[in-house]
Amino acid sequence: MKFSYPSAPTAPVIEDLHGVPIPDPYRPLEDPHAPETRAWIEAQNRLTFGYLEQIPLREALRKRLEELWNYPRVVSFFKRGGRYFSLRNDGLQNQNVLYVQESLEAAPRVLLDPNTLSEDGTVALTNYSVSRDGRYLAYALSQSGSDWLVWKVREVESGQDLPDEIQWSKFSTAAWLPDSSGFFYSRYDPPAEGADYTGANYFQKVYLHKLGTPQHEDVLVYGRPDQKEWGFHAFVTHDGRYECLHVWRGTHRENLFFYRAYGSGEPFVELVGEFVASFDFIRNQGSRFYFKTNLEAPRGRVIVVDVARGGLEGHETLVPEGEDVLEFAEAAGDVLVLGYLHHASHRLEMVDLEGQSRGPLPLPTLGMVPTLAGEEDDPELFYGFTSFLYPVTLYHHHLATGQTQTLFAPPLNFDPSRYETHQVFVTSQDGTQVPLFLVHKKGLELRGENPTLLYGYGGFNISMTPAFNPGRLVWLEQGGVFAQACLRGGGEYGEEWYRAGTLERKQNVFDDFIACAEWLIEQGYTQPKRLAIQGGSNGGLLVGAVMTQRPELFGVALPAVGVLDMLRFHKFTIGWAWVSDYGSPDDPSQFRYLLAYSPLHNLKPGTHYPATLITTADHDDRVVPAHSFKFAAALQAAQGGEAPVLIRIQIKAGHGLGKPTRMLIEEQADLYAFTLHQMGLA
Repeated sequence: MKFSYPSAPTAPVIEDLHGVPIPDPYRPLEDPHAPETRAWIEAQNRLTFGYLEQIPLREALRKRLEELWNYPRVVSFFKRGGRYFSLRNDGLQNQNVLYVQESLEAAPRVLLDPNTLSEDGTVALTNYSVSRDGRYLAYALSQSGSDWLVWKVREVESGQDLPDEIQWSKFSTAAWLPDSSGFFYSRYDPPAEGADYTGANYFQKVYLHKLGTPQHEDVLVYGRPDQKEWGFHAFVTHDGRYECLHVWRGTHRENLFFYRAYGSGEPFVELVGEFVASFDFIRNQGSRFYFKTNLEAPRGRVIVVDVARGGLEGHETLVPEGEDVLEFAEAAGDVLVLGYLHHASHRLEMVDLEGQSRGPLPLPTLGMVPTLAGEEDDPELFYGFTSFLYPVTLYHHHLATGQTQTLFAPPLNFDPSRYETHQVFVTSQDGTQVPLFLVHKKGLELRGENPTLLYGYGGFNISMTPAFNPGRLVWLEQGGVFAQACLRGGGEYGEEWYRAGTLERKQNVFDDFIACAEWLIEQGYTQPKRLAIQGGSNGGLLVGAVMTQRPELFGVALPAVGVLDMLRFHKFTIGWAWVSDYGSPDDPSQFRYLLAYSPLHNLKPGTHYPATLITTADHDDRVVPAHSFKFAAALQAAQGGEAPVLIRIQIKAGHGLGKPTRMLIEEQADLYAFTLHQMGLA
């Protein structure tokens, strides 16, 4: 089928970057409000949805996805002030609902239902915090998927909102004061008119909001006019003795840590004053501060710093570095719960406050722990477990008795016993062993005919663990193989593994992914025309890079909300923060390797590119949709084969956070219908 693609607005833009002329003809698409851009979006969506509507299997996939998604689930569970709080969904609700109950045996009641806040489900509850006494709920709402938050306060007992409202907050929590009279939060100055979703976010500040007062009376607690990239997470220690600041800089894992006596108003003590390592505060015991850190331990360890006796140089090791990566550590009762990664799957261990082992917490099989909640003065611990074939099951562990019981196991209209999950190790170009998870029907025949979906991310120290997605079950039911690659740039094996996929080493990530694709073909799982690749955000960059480097290797490419223009990513919203992983286009040496793999700049006219369905959203203020817009226009112009190049632009949605269930179902139905159709299977 030949396509007549909509004409994109263009301009004769050529920039000189470090002596290299860089054409950018689709620069006008960076303005999401321009009439020409809006017309192009509408025309592209007409083309895309008109094409998808002709695929016979599309509606059947949508109906089956709806059936699989329609199961009751508990997303998280925690205790605060003697009450139990949980985030739940009865199946097809667009947004998860927050419940509260007075005891484990009591029936939960609705505390906050975001589904009542908009007719189309595009207002989402994206963050919340309950005061220490369980009296108040501070909650943050996001509209149409934006990172911008509006904070409100609700009384738990009555379920009524107070008049408090906070705007222009982003990348922030609400940290309650010990007496529940107010909370700390972080915010930015209001953006310039029209720049809400594109303007760069700099100079975050910490404020104290007192209940019952207007936002303009909030007190500035901390800001750094000399450090525009610094951001802050403020909190008060559980015992109420200290105010603390976790100071971050972009997506660097290295952070600073400041503290002072609570309510003193004194200058903060800079316990960690240089960006040398990560220091994640776990808890304190008086003046003894417990941290998870990668200081001199690339796979992580637990240290204790007695702030009454000196600074960081006097720290002691509580839990030394081990063979597995220490991914998280949480306080619960009189123990620390440590979450380790073993070949990208979780295991849980407990130690007391002197570092002595208290044994493991049971996990049923290969999988991950998406939620873990405990309190320093309470023996109850709640944690969830999930894997590719099993949705989140919630467990309750009592530290005093050592007993673990299942609190909630969701029913599912799917028989996982017919499928299997296993892990292999693929040799990359330089000999590195890359973990690859495989999920498929038992008894799969390896004759090179199986539709295969290869998924990856490879960046920002984020680990690709076995996570449940009800949409992927449809792929498996269609006879598909799901493959998830654990690429360098992720956090699966610690700091060295992560660093090996950053900056001038970013090509390692693409080589790892290509090696996994070649392995799947060599082993007889599939062949190029039935191999689809998928990734979102940084994973969208991954898909864009490998499809331009090896277009003949893949039949279908599905880049979602991708970072696709590597020469201008740092100019929008929070894009500047990614320089730690990518490097800066403003640096001459880093510009060279960014240009070498930037998907937008490596399209070659006349090349036969795989069938491509790009997905993005008009309110994405994390990776602005201009990345996808420009890449789509350029790829459509460059395509030398007959495979379609389409872009699906979701209206009233963002980067993915808080996307309504109905949108998720519709999008996955479209992705699978498109993919199977291109493979000759739909």
